[in-house]
Amino acid sequence: MRAYQIAAAGAAPALADLPDPEPGPDEIRVAIEACGLNFADLLMIKGTYQEMPEPPFVLGMEVAGRVEAAGASAGIAPGTRVAVFGGQGGLAEKGVFPANRAVILPEGMDAVDAAAFQIAYGTSHVALAHRARLAEGETLLVLGAGGGVGLTAVEIGKVMGARMIACARGADKLEAARGAGADHVIDAETQDIRAEVKALGGADVVYDPVGGAQFEAALRACRPEARVLVIGFASGDVPQIRANHLLVKNVSVIGLYWGGYLSFRPDVLTDSLGTLLDWYAKGRIRPHVSHVLPLAEAAEGLDLLRRRAATGKVVIRIPG
Repeated sequence: MRAYQIAAAGAAPALADLPDPEPGPDEIRVAIEACGLNFADLLMIKGTYQEMPEPPFVLGMEVAGRVEAAGASAGIAPGTRVAVFGGQGGLAEKGVFPANRAVILPEGMDAVDAAAFQIAYGTSHVALAHRARLAEGETLLVLGAGGGVGLTAVEIGKVMGARMIACARGADKLEAARGAGADHVIDAETQDIRAEVKALGGADVVYDPVGGAQFEAALRACRPEARVLVIGFASGDVPQIRANHLLVKNVSVIGLYWGGYLSFRPDVLTDSLGTLLDWYAKGRIRPHVSHVLPLAEAAEGLDLLRRRAATGKVVIRIPG
């Protein structure tokens, strides 16, 4: 099979021909049809991700496809269409994953949508519903609102009844945010985030996958008792928080690492994905995929993320 592999520590990823993997007793082998790309894939290439696999390993954290073979204790029949958050192994024609990480796909959900679904929607839903307890009528500010997770936060916030402020760079991403439900948009390239948010009355909840100066501006635009969700640091700048700013306004800063729940509260992810798939089936949410590329162009897909040139998700279609 073909796979986009990091062969050794520090090596650049490259396409390789590898033997088909065999599933263990609690595993499934998936004939992969699509793989969603994530910012974490870039961190793995740099060797800076918080959960680095030992090389050699295949990039690609989330996939969709059809079960081809199953171990004796897997409990999923061959032929079943599934999405899997495997953490690695997705940029390949086939992959072996723990069966308990597989989600059976609803009728009508295609592989591209399914591969773009779990991490982005799961991150935003757990952050907003479980961690921040976003309430109907509150004002939600989403930074990086044109990116893969940011757009889902706008969409989910709207479904949950929030007043939506979306902050992104450039007209295309702002238009995508409007399409996802933003009531107000702010161009991070040309407008003062703090001034614009304060003019709109301030934020009750901030969703921040960007970090850096945007975090600082959003923190200063918070209402009393606001909650600031730390999702990631796409800017490359991890902000340092001055505790006195939190004290004066009774502001809470809340971290969210979606994949971390697998080790201590997997039920949170299971319940969240159940809600999200129900919303998808009812047409309340729909993944925004700006680029679908073949496996041979996986490097180009990752470069789109690196340059922040994509709106929403980038998906690799396999075979391709």
